[in-house]
Amino acid sequence: MTSETSREQLSLREIIRGRRSVRKYQDRPVPRALLEQLIEAAGWAPSPHGRQPWRFAVLTRAEPKLHLAEAMGDEWRRQLAFDGQDAATIELRRRKSHERIITAPAIVIPCLYLAELDVYPDDGRNAAEATMAIQSLGCAVQNLLLAAYALGLDGGWMCAPLFCPGVVADALGLAPELTPHALITLGYAAADPQRRPRKPPAELVVRFD
Repeated sequence: MTSETSREQLSLREIIRGRRSVRKYQDRPVPRALLEQLIEAAGWAPSPHGRQPWRFAVLTRAEPKLHLAEAMGDEWRRQLAFDGQDAATIELRRRKSHERIITAPAIVIPCLYLAELDVYPDDGRNAAEATMAIQSLGCAVQNLLLAAYALGLDGGWMCAPLFCPGVVADALGLAPELTPHALITLGYAAADPQRRPRKPPAELVVRFD
């Protein structure tokens, strides 16, 4: 397992390649100072007009994590049943998701915040503005994850809030102008996760003049 102390001298390329998606963490709290450094790193991401259309909810206590896991789990159970999945599969998937949330030492909920973006008289440009904001939110999350790895932490990106943003917002008591877009678990990895291979540049580039 890669220790947190061994990452102090990593190059940016090594940090990018070293970052991994972790599901199981040690029972070890994440210091608030480290979490604040991650949020600061997220804030340096590029954004439309420099407006930083993101806000973050940070959870470290057991009670709010459990409340969020229960609320999301109830909604997921309903959605999986609507998809026609059998009861045993639904409960297994719900339990695994529940455990990922409540056992993570820290959780960050990145939220889209559109209130300060430019507004246009036509729907097309307003839609483009919102898309730019969503893209920049992804950049902010990537900054956060890379900073976490560099600081000896690991993270896991869960997209579940996209499927129930209202449920997440209600569970956390968020303001109406905040739309949850992801759930980032953070902590110290309990084991090295299995990693999927990446496609080489030759398969990713569609044109190179």
